[in-house]
Amino acid sequence: MGESAADILKHGFGEFRAFVNPLIAERARLAREPIEFVRVEGGVLHDAAGKSYEDLHGTQMLGHRNPAVADAIRGFLDSDVPNWFPSRVNPWAGRLARRLCERTGYSNVFFGMSGADAVEAALKLARAATRKPRILALTGGYHGCTFGAVSLMHDGPLHDPFGPHLPGVEKVPFDDVDALAKALAPGDVCAVVVEPIQGEGGVRSLSPAMIAAVCELTAKHGALLVADEVQTALGRSGRFLASEAWPRKPEIALIAKTLGGGLVPISAMLTQRETFERAYGQNFFIGESHNTTFGYNGLSCVAALATLDLLDDDLIASVARRGAEFRSLLAEALRGNPLFTEVRGEGFMIGVELVHAPHPWLSFEHFGMPELAHQPTIGPLLCYRLYARGFFAFVCGHDWRVLRLQPRFDIPDARLAELAKACREELDHLANLS
Repeated sequence: MGESAADILKHGFGEFRAFVNPLIAERARLAREPIEFVRVEGGVLHDAAGKSYEDLHGTQMLGHRNPAVADAIRGFLDSDVPNWFPSRVNPWAGRLARRLCERTGYSNVFFGMSGADAVEAALKLARAATRKPRILALTGGYHGCTFGAVSLMHDGPLHDPFGPHLPGVEKVPFDDVDALAKALAPGDVCAVVVEPIQGEGGVRSLSPAMIAAVCELTAKHGALLVADEVQTALGRSGRFLASEAWPRKPEIALIAKTLGGGLVPISAMLTQRETFERAYGQNFFIGESHNTTFGYNGLSCVAALATLDLLDDDLIASVARRGAEFRSLLAEALRGNPLFTEVRGEGFMIGVELVHAPHPWLSFEHFGMPELAHQPTIGPLLCYRLYARGFFAFVCGHDWRVLRLQPRFDIPDARLAELAKACREELDHLANLS
């Protein structure tokens, strides 16, 4: 008999601190983040005291434990069909790949378990297909924590400790067309990896000029264009793929995070069959030279198929419309506060840029963390105050001045209005302190 959920909820939070990562647990304690969630109701988290919280991290776009996705998983587990096939020719992977190709216009899919898996697959595909050594990324980028992906990462604590990094990787200044053209000119770049909207970099959208340039210049110089859509895809930006509006389709698009409906891990690298054949079509042995054992499991594919059923065009259009309305509402609510700069983003991927207030009482040094003295505090302090209002928000990893808000797709309008009001009231409190 397995251990009960009640017993694990009672002891498991402490066991995480003891046996997994004490620094994560300590950070959450110091920031007063809500930790001990014990149930989900209506897609919303509840703690032991019964208080509800809106999760604004974005991984649960369909709400926590979406019942349709959960039912699909439950039905699969109650059947007698295999989950994993020794040949790795999995029919559920085949069906999911077909559905994704029909939806996006790509013709080949590789499945992994995380966004970083998908990035690694793209880097290897690009080098194998072009036989060129260099890889370009943009400053401010976040592409995952595996070795190739972290080599693309913006400089800082998520990147620097792991050097020397993957040879051949270079970073181009964000939105700098001239720098991109100069870097591509030698003709030895295999891939340019970009996020349509940088998440950890401050919810920064690529400008139309940069999008046009990266589409034109990669084609001109024979480099594969890779759209890392781990954060922007599946409707989050108001389109199924943010890059579907670009002048040309990237050779590779990467999706993950919410593809498994928030319940199981799965990622996908979308490309064209011709590109796959260039890289891996020489013989059977090379055809399996990039692989993941459990990337082709039935359970994850079943969850993803159920997720795609829910992500119809009407829902995605509503994300685009309601996201624009909420950004306007939020900008109006915050207007006039001296700590507010702007609201930006697309769809339900929203960033609120704040002003750093260099008040000694509001510094990390004052809070006993001198190692963070260079970091602005208003964003983290606003998150801290929003927790008490039932909103689990967070700042961008590379830019703590920017509050990132990524609501679930079915969040009621009244709840969005409450969020805008809470942001204004709590930012007014911080402005008075500073």
